[in-house]
Amino acid sequence: MIAGDRASAMVTVPVAPEVAFDVFTRETDLWWRHGIKFRVAGRNPGTLAFEPKLGGRLFEQYEGPAGPRIHETGTITAWDPPARLEFEWRGGNFGPDDVTYVAVTFVATESGGTRVTVEHRGFAALRPDHPVRHGQPIPLFIRTIGLWWGELLSSLRERVS
Repeated sequence: MIAGDRASAMVTVPVAPEVAFDVFTRETDLWWRHGIKFRVAGRNPGTLAFEPKLGGRLFEQYEGPAGPRIHETGTITAWDPPARLEFEWRGGNFGPDDVTYVAVTFVATESGGTRVTVEHRGFAALRPDHPVRHGQPIPLFIRTIGLWWGELLSSLRERVS
């Protein structure tokens, strides 16, 4: 793996892996934060959902200026409940050939909870001046992505607690 090509975040939630996986994939819109930092819809109302199957989509439906819109963030490339989920990731400012990859694991802890880990990789394949980087140098950009996922995982923890 190329240095600066991976961001990760982790949270422990007080539920079994089956529950954590189910909340992550089936209640996504209830825990994923809203607003321009977290959703393509920005301040517009919308719904973010996984299609719960291999080959399913992560997509956001929302009301755009010209009517209803759907942004397909990615396609599920691994669906292994309750242990693992992987999907392609395409940000709102990605071109048709731009893609990164997200892997999410759900590991039981000795206390009866679950450690949820997100690893987002593939940034090295994006051009250095890609708009997703907002002009940030690679180390700062990777840190920003890790913190972004950390905020989302905090919301997941709040949802299941």
